[in-house]
Amino acid sequence: MKKKILFVVTSHDKKGSTGEPTGYYLGEVSHPWEVLHEAGYEIDFVSPKGGTPPVDGFNLDDAANKKFWEDKVYHNKIDHSMNPSQVDAAQYAAIYYAGGHGAMWDLADNGALARIAATIYERGGLVAGVCHGPAGLVNVKLSNGDYLVKGKKVNGFSNEEETAVKLQNVVPFLMEDKLIERGGLYEKSGLWQPHVTVDQRLITGQNPQSAKAVGEALVVGLKSQPGS
Repeated sequence: MKKKILFVVTSHDKKGSTGEPTGYYLGEVSHPWEVLHEAGYEIDFVSPKGGTPPVDGFNLDDAANKKFWEDKVYHNKIDHSMNPSQVDAAQYAAIYYAGGHGAMWDLADNGALARIAATIYERGGLVAGVCHGPAGLVNVKLSNGDYLVKGKKVNGFSNEEETAVKLQNVVPFLMEDKLIERGGLYEKSGLWQPHVTVDQRLITGQNPQSAKAVGEALVVGLKSQPGS
């Protein structure tokens, strides 16, 4: 029986004071889900508030989006996401933070989610995120007091990409700057270029275009775990 994977999605539905809607970015759930699901892994969902999280990037012309959205089991699962207090970290071989701008407002300072991620990591599991999802990693501390990303190669939505979407002065912090501030060895490619960074059991992707490849890197990492 393969261990499960925990997907984290935002509960936040507005881009700061702009009034523009946001949420989790559907493709950043569906593309890794498709890869992991086809590899035989079961996925659960958690969000800061639990229940039905807001969705952004809703495009059913994308085949993976359509497949996920029309999968009754998984559509029901994400629409009834757990809240952090319901999660038993011991059940999971990996935790993956999906992006979408909402993640910038409610994942970084969620201590319960940070403790879940640290527990999974320190039990030998994988920690992953894509685009704005690594906002959930910036305050994860290990039991030795160090930030999880300290001294590790890491990736996430770049300053240039945030500027390109004109939200550099709207988001509460810039992902690239914060990861560097936490001791991460940040790397990036050009705008909207797929870029996945793997440093041992930390897997991060830069933008929506990197989501499927993060899923593929997770499969590789999971297969290399002891007892897999």
